[in-house]
Amino acid sequence: MRRPFPTRWCRRGSGRRRRVGWRGLGCDPVDTLRAGGPVSRATRTLQRGGPVTQINVRVDGVSYTDDVEPRTLLVHYLREQLGKVGTVVGCDTSNCGACTVHLDGAAVKSCTVLAVQADGGEVTTIEGIAQDGELHPVQKAFHEMHGLQCGFCTPGMIMASIDLLRENPDPSEDEVREGIEGNLCRCTGYQNIVRAVQHAAGQMAGTTTETTATETTATETTATQTAGAQA
Repeated sequence: MRRPFPTRWCRRGSGRRRRVGWRGLGCDPVDTLRAGGPVSRATRTLQRGGPVTQINVRVDGVSYTDDVEPRTLLVHYLREQLGKVGTVVGCDTSNCGACTVHLDGAAVKSCTVLAVQADGGEVTTIEGIAQDGELHPVQKAFHEMHGLQCGFCTPGMIMASIDLLRENPDPSEDEVREGIEGNLCRCTGYQNIVRAVQHAAGQMAGTTTETTATETTATETTATQTAGAQA
């Protein structure tokens, strides 16, 4: 049974990961402007004449103070002002999830969050999850289990998967599929992505042995052939 949408998720669309309306604001970034949200503070003007507001945000462990236009989306701020191009723009409509990052510890689609909504917050991108040169267990699992092909959706898929495992450290296959349903992949058919997430869950819990996707596929093929021979 599908869980009801929490109030912090936008009800538009079917994907549970269509998270927008950060900190009680609307499902559309424009709602922030109408509601007199963070951008209602005193603004200043750039030389080109556009209104700007100052934000203070911590990204991947580094603090930044920047002037941004009220309309600037978080994904564009990360890519264009901070150079965090590991966070990719896929659709700009909150459909694909490729731009997923963590804001104050929770997964958000950064094309649906205004940069000013992240003021005072902490953002983690795909570039900030490795520690001391060591890949995050989910990154390792995607590599070991062949959970990617073209790789375009992978940054957002990994960030959504980390958030899923934070909420549910030992998800079933159905729970993994539900947890990443707001992140689209047009290459893999999702099977190896599901395997990767479950493999990472085992690694993080210390219960998974080192098994690659090739070995897993070979085992499944052998089992199928054996069953066919017995039939």
